[in-house]
Amino acid sequence: MFVILVYDMNEKRVGRALKICRKYLNWVQNSVFEGEISKAGLKKLKVELNKLMDPEEDSVILYIMRTTKYSERQIIGLEKGKIGMFI
Repeated sequence: MFVILVYDMNEKRVGRALKICRKYLNWVQNSVFEGEISKAGLKKLKVELNKLMDPEEDSVILYIMRTTKYSERQIIGLEKGKIGMFI
């Protein structure tokens, strides 16, 4: 499956969130990640982020797609996280 993950965390936890997300997905820009991930990998990612975050201050949004067949990725301006996979 293909996932786009966006997080907004307290600055005390941002660095750790970045490290966790980079283990599973490709960094796109600031707090945005994307990439192919297995169901098991997604479950591990969610468990790690849940342990880190404070639900009163932090949020994570996951966009989960079965396929990228009907999607397109367009960049306007500077591409921050250059990756080889485009949707």
